[in-house]
Amino acid sequence: MVKFDFNKTPITQIADYIIVAAAKAKASDIHFDPREDGMIVRFRIDGELQDYTFISKTYEKNLATRLKLLANMNITETRLPQDGAIKGKIGDLDLDIRVSSLPLNEGEKIVLRILDYSRSLEGLDKLGFNDENLEKLKRMIQVPNGMILITGATGSGKSTTVYSILQTLNKEETNIVTVEDPIEMSIEGLNQVQVNSEIGMTFSKVLRSILRQDPNIILIGEIRDSETAKIAVRSSITGHLVLSTVHTNNALSTVERLLDMGVERYLLSTALTGIISQRLAKRICPKCCVERDTTDYEKRLLKRFLNKDVPKVFDASEGGCSECHNGYSGRIAIQEVLEFDDDIRNALNSDDLKKEDLRNLVYTDKVITMLQDALGKVIDGIISFDEVYRIIEIDDVDSVFNGDDSNNIDIDNKDNHNTLNIPTFTKEEKAEEVKVVPAQPIANNNPVTTPVVAQSVQSINPVGEKVPAVQPIQVNPVNSTPPTNQIASLGTEVEDDKKQETTPIANAENITIPIVEQENTQ
Repeated sequence: MVKFDFNKTPITQIADYIIVAAAKAKASDIHFDPREDGMIVRFRIDGELQDYTFISKTYEKNLATRLKLLANMNITETRLPQDGAIKGKIGDLDLDIRVSSLPLNEGEKIVLRILDYSRSLEGLDKLGFNDENLEKLKRMIQVPNGMILITGATGSGKSTTVYSILQTLNKEETNIVTVEDPIEMSIEGLNQVQVNSEIGMTFSKVLRSILRQDPNIILIGEIRDSETAKIAVRSSITGHLVLSTVHTNNALSTVERLLDMGVERYLLSTALTGIISQRLAKRICPKCCVERDTTDYEKRLLKRFLNKDVPKVFDASEGGCSECHNGYSGRIAIQEVLEFDDDIRNALNSDDLKKEDLRNLVYTDKVITMLQDALGKVIDGIISFDEVYRIIEIDDVDSVFNGDDSNNIDIDNKDNHNTLNIPTFTKEEKAEEVKVVPAQPIANNNPVTTPVVAQSVQSINPVGEKVPAVQPIQVNPVNSTPPTNQIASLGTEVEDDKKQETTPIANAENITIPIVEQENTQ
């Protein structure tokens, strides 16, 4: 936890510093949660929320006002939810930040989503696809017409995958038109349309106009209703490549969702080129990971789904090191890529097709399931078995288990003992079976606490020194913008198209923020 001296520092600098600190920590979200006695600020790093600082009730409204000003939101409206955006450049890193406010009983909750699409710019090869899935994806996007769907829960990296595909397809001879709500990343060469339902500019209405714009490739930000789904399917069978996202868990549930939306079977079987399902798993820190023996259960699991004997795997070290967060550093996508063939297309045309029959057609030896992809990354030392247990549910395991032991592997029968049903193992049973061998760790396994400090800090009270009680001075954020010469000394200004929305965001290496004390909460 970090504490700021609000008596010596304007609220504008503190707000900017929090944003900079979150970006440097590679956080995906910043939560400003109002409480009875103040506001707690939390960073979501690698999918988990971590406390960063606490703002007293005296300065809570000032901080919320400052954030709303940065996002060009109405600072006088505190009764209704609002959305805004902050665009800025920190060092060499361009950041787009989405801002959302929500009135609570204790005040306004504000969440900042930091959109870092640097990974999208690196290309498809950097997204964590295994070789077979990557080959399928590259083959699918070369088809001149059809529909490719990217599915997954919120925050599973769908937008990153979509933009990586668009970067690959963005060529001089192609006309790419996107319909998004909101536009998350501006790409040179793309024609991007912002949906605005308040004036009647909906997905379906824009899509009808797009078809008269001579597009080669169409991106639909999200298929949310049956009308959008039907237009997307019809667009894909009239000579266009359509990309879109759907909030489903796997390929099978995606097909069922589209059928439930009223899409005709004969159109769906013709339109779908492929489905990419994905989730995010935390990477093991390579600096401090620990090698251990695989348990009997893990050996059976790896033998059953990968047909491999794996004597040792890696785990995240408890406490982590200075390079990671509790043994994990960053995240990687776990994918399932389904490329439609004639057998699946013919089966979809049948009105008598049962869910079990469709599952058997989808999950064949041609498809690397999400569980198999996750286990492959365990063998490679990228993720731990704990992450496999966390992101793969019972339905996913049952959906790929048909009871047919094609490899003649000597494992317990599913009817007698559910050895492949992952959640049946309790934490206590798993803890007894997992015996960590005291192998030589890659790096020092002792937890190291790195103090959170700003560079060139001029006025820091040492930890343990009593701070004299001073009457808090409330700073008006509207009138506390530093003069022009001070802005230049802080760092780079925010780049925005509208001059009146330009707001300085300080560089983390030059900003001066008095910190009262630092607390180690580990």
